[in-house]
Amino acid sequence: MDLIEEFKSYLTTEKKSSANTVSSYVRDLTQFHRYLQGEGLSLAEADTDVIEGYDSWLTGKGKSAATVTRSLASLKCFYNWMVSAGLREDNPAQGAKSIKVERKLPQILTNQEVELLLAQPQCVDQKGYRDHAMLELLYATGIRVSELISLDVEHVNLAAGFIRCFSKNKERTIPLYPGAVKAISDYVRNVRPQLAVEGEHALFVNMNGERMSRQGFWKIIKGYQEKAGIKTDITPHTLRHSFAAHLLANGADLRSIQEMLGHSDISSTQIYAQLVNQKLKDVYNKAHPKA
Repeated sequence: MDLIEEFKSYLTTEKKSSANTVSSYVRDLTQFHRYLQGEGLSLAEADTDVIEGYDSWLTGKGKSAATVTRSLASLKCFYNWMVSAGLREDNPAQGAKSIKVERKLPQILTNQEVELLLAQPQCVDQKGYRDHAMLELLYATGIRVSELISLDVEHVNLAAGFIRCFSKNKERTIPLYPGAVKAISDYVRNVRPQLAVEGEHALFVNMNGERMSRQGFWKIIKGYQEKAGIKTDITPHTLRHSFAAHLLANGADLRSIQEMLGHSDISSTQIYAQLVNQKLKDVYNKAHPKA
């Protein structure tokens, strides 16, 4: 266990890894250490065959391919450290065959389900106007919920019909459709001044007048899903996925969608092309007389 403590210290002090990363690596390594003890081996004695056997053991225990792959990545990092520290001459995890992780296609709402969800907030009180504006903005722009609650009033240009969104020190400009502009305008002009506490810059505030939290928004969207009777499980990311897939299905190009979503790599955006193709295939199989 001394090796694990030394590795933990290396991750924390030298690599400056986040607390979550350190915790994940140490957890994976501790589990591997226990497995080795059952095999009568130490961390320093493990070879490639042992590590591949461990991967098979994890799979046999019902662990997902993603979990096994993450565990292998932790072991690669650990043995890289051992090599750099002069404790081993090779990295046995480097040659281990990783399990291919099948990337699940994201769940999206149909156009009808989106319309149904957006229609749930009733614009008869402050909460209704605010919630309607939030949902319209999310579907109009595809921004993340963390980006939504980080928006300040100054980031919205209603006259020009766009928002400025900030993520990882990068700024991107995303247009708004007329319905979203109206919903946000109604909220900003008639509701927010009465809700927000003095000095609050957040665009969307809770009923106490302070910046909306992620947890608060989660409760709101789940409540409207239940009220609408939508069977598809809606998460804070569902409208983002639906935004991208619907744009692509209606002729938008991947590069434009990538820019609006703020993806640094086009491969992250290409999953929506797979999703649209799968939907088309499903429609074809159900509707074509010879399918």
